[in-house]
Amino acid sequence: MKIAIDGPAASGKGTLAKRLAAHYGYHHLDTGILYRAVAQALLGAGAELTNEARAVAAAQALDPARFDDPALKSQATGDAASVVSAIPAVREALTAFQRDFAARPPGAVLDGRDIGTVICPDAEVKIFVVADPAVRARRRTLEARARGEAADETAVLADILRRDERDRSRATAPLQRAADALLLDNTHLDIEGGVRAAIAIVEAARAGRSRV
Repeated sequence: MKIAIDGPAASGKGTLAKRLAAHYGYHHLDTGILYRAVAQALLGAGAELTNEARAVAAAQALDPARFDDPALKSQATGDAASVVSAIPAVREALTAFQRDFAARPPGAVLDGRDIGTVICPDAEVKIFVVADPAVRARRRTLEARARGEAADETAVLADILRRDERDRSRATAPLQRAADALLLDNTHLDIEGGVRAAIAIVEAARAGRSRV
């Protein structure tokens, strides 16, 4: 089974997807880490984030063994990732990696911004996770401070709104809800509540298929 989890940054979809994968014994891929890895490679080389050739080369040379690098979780890398993710050739270079991952048995949960619309339009379950921007900013600020980073909540909120607009308005694979994706509003749910809601959606889909 393929499960696509989409939605804006800091909506809680990443933790939800990881917990959902663990619940079903499926593989999990935070596709955002791919773009963060590309961005980090450019930052480390002192290259412009809009340098398409360098960005594509970095995407083609990704090393999954380095996906656990703490630097990939930083605010600066996240901001840079939003820039490189808007380059069509970068998204194209990473598409095969994501689709291959999604095909791994016994199943996979992928979270990102174009999983249900572009990467896995055939996913059996599609969930679009949202949360109020102010709540997302608070969560992102607490996460940053937990990592020992200085974070101003007002500045984080402004950045989230800018990234939302950039992700929604990009020409290639914009952030949008797939027509058959179910909405999960995570604004007032804690982690456990969000996971329970996602499991209920998956179980409803599985039950529907079993009756066919």
